Amino acid sequence: MIGEAVDTLLRGEGHVVDWVRDGLHADAALRGGTGAGPGHGYDLVLLDLGLPGQDGLQVLRQLRARRDRTPVLVATARDAVRDRIAGLDAGADDYVVKPYDLDELLARLRALARRASGGAEPLYEREGVRLNPATREASVQGRDVVLSGREWAVLETLLARPGSTLSRQQIEDKLYGWGDEVSSNAIEVYIHGLRKKLGTGVILNVRGVGYMVPKP
Repeated sequence: MIGEAVDTLLRGEGHVVDWVRDGLHADAALRGGTGAGPGHGYDLVLLDLGLPGQDGLQVLRQLRARRDRTPVLVATARDAVRDRIAGLDAGADDYVVKPYDLDELLARLRALARRASGGAEPLYEREGVRLNPATREASVQGRDVVLSGREWAVLETLLARPGSTLSRQQIEDKLYGWGDEVSSNAIEVYIHGLRKKLGTGVILNVRGVGYMVPKP
C-alpha cells in the first residue's frame, strides 16, 4: 500500500518511476545502470530497509561497493534507530521514518536531487529561465511559462547539469520508465516545444552528440 501511494505520488509530480518489490530485483535494477555520471542510471533511490529476499541494507552496501554515488533515501520504521544508523553508516544520504508524510518525502527527495547536481539553492536559474521544483512553476525573463510534464522533465534534466551534453538516449532515460513506449523523435519534439516557449538560445544542439544548457 505504501509503495502504491508513493508510486502514484511521484508519477503525479512528473517523475519517472521504476518500482521493485524485493531486494534481489532492486539490486538487479541498480546494476543495470550506474549512477557514476550525469544522465546515467537513476537520479535517486528510495530504499525500504525491510525488503524480502535481500534486505535493503545489503542492497545499499552492494551499491556503494560498486562506487555508485546515486543518492539514497532510506525508509525505516519509527522505532528502528539502529537500522537508521546502520543505513547512514552504509552510505545512505538521508532517511525518512515510516509512516512518513508525503510532502516531507517530496521535500527530502528534492533536497537530495539539488545536492547531487551540486546546487544548494531550491531553484534552477539559467539563461533567464527559472524553474521551481517545489511549486512546478517556470518562467523566462520573469514571464510565466506553461510547460507540459515531459517538457518540464527535459528542461529540468538539462538545467541541473549546465555545461554537460546529454544524448537523446540519456534524456529518454529521465522521461520513460520500464515498458513505456518511446517514439523515435520524441525528444526532438519536446526540445522544439521548449525553444518556442523559452527562446532558441537556452538549449543548444551539440551536433552528433546531444543537447546542453551552457554554463553561466
